[in-house]
Amino acid sequence: MVLWGNKGVQFVPDRDIPSLEGKVILVTGGNSGLGKQSILELAKHGPKEIWLGARSEAKAQDAIREITAQVPNAPPIRFLAMDLASLASVRDAATTFRQHADRLDILLLNAGIMAVPAATTHDGYEIQFGTNHLGHALLAQHLLPTLLHTAAQPGADVRVVVLSSLAHQYAPAGAGILFDTLRSAAAPQTSTTLRYGQSKLANLLYAQELARRHPALTVAAVHPGVVATNLANTMVAGSALMRVGWWLASCAIGVDVPTGALNQLWAATARGVESGAYYMPVGARSEVAKRWEAGSDVAERLWEWTEEELKGWARPE
Repeated sequence: MVLWGNKGVQFVPDRDIPSLEGKVILVTGGNSGLGKQSILELAKHGPKEIWLGARSEAKAQDAIREITAQVPNAPPIRFLAMDLASLASVRDAATTFRQHADRLDILLLNAGIMAVPAATTHDGYEIQFGTNHLGHALLAQHLLPTLLHTAAQPGADVRVVVLSSLAHQYAPAGAGILFDTLRSAAAPQTSTTLRYGQSKLANLLYAQELARRHPALTVAAVHPGVVATNLANTMVAGSALMRVGWWLASCAIGVDVPTGALNQLWAATARGVESGAYYMPVGARSEVAKRWEAGSDVAERLWEWTEEELKGWARPE
C-alpha cells in the first residue's frame, strides 16, 4: 500500500486503529469503494456491530460476504436500506437503526455521486446537492439524539466523518452555494462541475457547523484524494473538461481504494482529530478551506436553509 507523503501522518489501519470494542458504526455507501474498504478495516478491530447503508440489498450482501470472508472474526454487519436521494428512505433507515441500536459511536457519511446528468431527487432537489448533502443531513439530524446519548457515556469518543472533496473549489465563486437553484435540475448559470462543487462545499460547511453546535461530538470533514473508485463512472459525457482533468489527476496522483480510505479511517479512529477541521490525506489539516471557517455567513445560512427544508421530515418523538 502506498502511504501519503510529507505533510500527513503515516497511518496503517492494522496497526493504528485502536480497539473498537463495544462500538456501533454506521457507514453510508458501504457496498463498494471507500465505504466497503472502511468497513473491512474497522471490522478487524472488534466493534460491536457495523451497519452498511446502501440502496441495493443484493450489492450490500455481496459486500458483506466478501468482508466476512476476509475478516473471519468480523462483528455482525447489518444491511441498512437507504437511498440518499429519497428523504423518505433516509427517514425510514434512521428509524430502523434507532429501533435496533441504542448507541452510535462512528457515523461515516461516505456515500456520494459525482458529475451526474442533470436531474432532481425524489423530493425535487438538484440531484448532487440532494444526495451528497441533504440526504446525509437528514440522516445526521435523525441520529443526533443517539450520537449525543452515546457521547454522554463514560469514556465515549463519538465521531462523525463527512467526505468532502477538493472539488469544493468548483463551487460558485463568492456565493459558495446558489440557494435559489437547489430545486432545479440544472439552472442556466450552472454546470455539472459547479453543482458537484457546491454539494461538496455543503458537506464541508455542514461538518463545520455540526461541530460548532455540538461540541460533545468530534466532527471532521475529509478529502480522500483522487481515488480509483466507481464514483467517476457517473460523469456525464458532456463534462469533457472534468473527465480529462480526472484522468490526468488519476495518472499523476491517483491512488488505490485502500490508500484512499486512509484519511477517513484516520479521522474516525485516531487521536488528535480536531472537531470542525478539514483534513487532507492523511491527517493533515488543510488551510484550503480557511475562507469557509465555522460560523461564516454561508455556513450558517446553509444550516438554516437545511433545517427549514427538512422540517417536514423531522424525527418523530
